[in-house]
Amino acid sequence: MRVALFVPCYVDQFYPQVAIATMQVLEKLGCTVEFPPNQTCCGQPMANSGFEDQQAGCNRVIVDAFRGYDYIVGPSGSCVLHIKQHLHHEDETTAAQIRSRVYEFTEFLTDVLKVTAINARFPHRVGLHQSCHGQRGLHLSQMSELVADPFSKPEQLLHMVEGLQLATLDRKDECCGFGGTFCVFEESVSAKMGKDRVADHHRQGVEVITGADVSCLMHLEGILKRQQSPIKVMHIAEILNCV
Repeated sequence: MRVALFVPCYVDQFYPQVAIATMQVLEKLGCTVEFPPNQTCCGQPMANSGFEDQQAGCNRVIVDAFRGYDYIVGPSGSCVLHIKQHLHHEDETTAAQIRSRVYEFTEFLTDVLKVTAINARFPHRVGLHQSCHGQRGLHLSQMSELVADPFSKPEQLLHMVEGLQLATLDRKDECCGFGGTFCVFEESVSAKMGKDRVADHHRQGVEVITGADVSCLMHLEGILKRQQSPIKVMHIAEILNCV
């Protein structure tokens, strides 16, 4: 299975360890992983700001970088969702293939590789942040406002980790307030929402906050650092890579 590693630009610049952990977990599970070096931003910041028509250059680079792979996997739900919903190109056949083959990391493990066991050990109390893009866009977990059976693909994987104790949050699917450019235009609201999420994790006595979207984790990490909190932030790929 030939898998292309999609590394969003902010992961590349600020959290390269997340990309490395994603690659290593995929390789441990038997995938042949390649990193197309000419990949670039998915174009989401422009689209969020109302300038989706100006992301054509990003689309061309994405299509050129990822054409021909069996699957494309990324550790950021929001960027993956953007490609799934907004990637278009003069070669629409190839663009459609990429849209259908791109997966968020936990989604790929549960839905494509159908992982039922993983060799990982992380003896810590962990709180899971379920991001809005992952939950309501990619359907990685059930939304509490729906009357339906609960599920969570990230939780499913975390339960496979030896020694990990998963905390039960008071409001497990509440937004952290990041929202891409929302945190710039509505800074005070964004910060207050993030503080509420951090407080929930504090109440549950977690040592680590994890999630499948690095952008949300980056927002929460900034708040934790300003509060001088001992709680650490780790992407789920980093936890699944611990032995």
